[in-house]
Amino acid sequence: MSVVDSVPARIPQRYRKLAIRHRELLKFGIVGAITFLIDTGIFYALKLTVLSHKPVTSKIIAVLVATLVSYVLNREWSFRTRGGRQRHSEATLYFAISGIGVGLYSAPLWVSRYLLHLQTPYTSRFVEEIADFTAAQVVGLLLGMAFRWWAFRKWVFPTDRAGQDEPGRAHVRTS
Repeated sequence: MSVVDSVPARIPQRYRKLAIRHRELLKFGIVGAITFLIDTGIFYALKLTVLSHKPVTSKIIAVLVATLVSYVLNREWSFRTRGGRQRHSEATLYFAISGIGVGLYSAPLWVSRYLLHLQTPYTSRFVEEIADFTAAQVVGLLLGMAFRWWAFRKWVFPTDRAGQDEPGRAHVRTS
């Protein structure tokens, strides 16, 4: 038995049906957690070194790298039972929607830094770091993730009209 197959058996019975019914959302969340770590690591690595005076640029680069990883993981795991589109059309839609997501992820940081002036010399370095983390890694993440979940399911990885989203149904994807 694989790890993926053994996990549902470890979930308490009263939550198992709920987890199985919302498995795409759970997988999307796990992919999100992985890419959150990638995004946060790159964001702070750039922001605290070579792009110390360009936090929004650091955030955009971090989100772009995390988006590439996210596409692969979502395509091959979270939404693998969905599709029906040619791979190039799917990828184009994914990255177009993710481009909008980059704006949603970055906008709260831009507002925090340049409209609210939550940066040195207007605030302490500590307040700046808390504001950056809250704006970029919490508010931006929630906005971008909610939009991407909705848009990916609607346009990038739609269900087949024949009811492809139902458990136990055959799923066909063209590549």
